Amino acid sequence: MAEAINTGAEVAHEVGFPPFNAETFASQLFWLALTFGFLYWFVSKIALPRIAAVIDERNQRIGTDLGEAARLKAEADTEFKAYEAELAAAKANARAIAEETRARLAGDSEVQRKALEQDLATRIAGAEKTIADTKAQAMSHVGEIAGEAASAIVERLLGAAPAAGAVDAAVKSALDGR
Repeated sequence: MAEAINTGAEVAHEVGFPPFNAETFASQLFWLALTFGFLYWFVSKIALPRIAAVIDERNQRIGTDLGEAARLKAEADTEFKAYEAELAAAKANARAIAEETRARLAGDSEVQRKALEQDLATRIAGAEKTIADTKAQAMSHVGEIAGEAASAIVERLLGAAPAAGAVDAAVKSALDGR
C-alpha cells in the first residue's frame, strides 16, 4: 500500500502542473475561449445594460430633483419677497397708526390743557373778584374804623368826644388825599 501512494505521487510528479501539460492544452484553450465568450456575452447583454439603466435612472432622478429644487427655491424666493413686502407694509401701517395715535393723544392733551387753562383762568378771575370785593368791603370799613379810632384817640387826648360829623369829614379828607 505504501508503494501505491508512492507511485501515485511519482506519476503526478512526472506529469507536472496541469495547465502546462501539452496534452490538455488544446482543451484548456477551448474552455477558456468558451468561458470568456460566455462571460463577455453575459456582461455585455445582461450586466452592463442593467448598470446603464440604473445609472440613467439615477441621472434622471438627479435631474428631476435638481429641477424641483430650483422650482422650489424660486417659489421660496417669491414667497420671501412677498413676506418682506407684507412686513414692510405692516411696519408702515404700524408707524402710521403710532403717528395717528400720537397726534390724537397730543390733540387730546392740548384740549385738556386748554380746558385746564380756561378753568384756572376762571378760578383766578373769581379769586381776583373775591379779593377785590373783600378789599372794597375792607376799604368801606376802613373809613368807619378810622373814624372810630380817631374819635377814641381825640377823646383820650382831650378828654371829650369830638362831633361825629367833624371826625367823618376829617377821615374822608385824609383818605381821599392819599
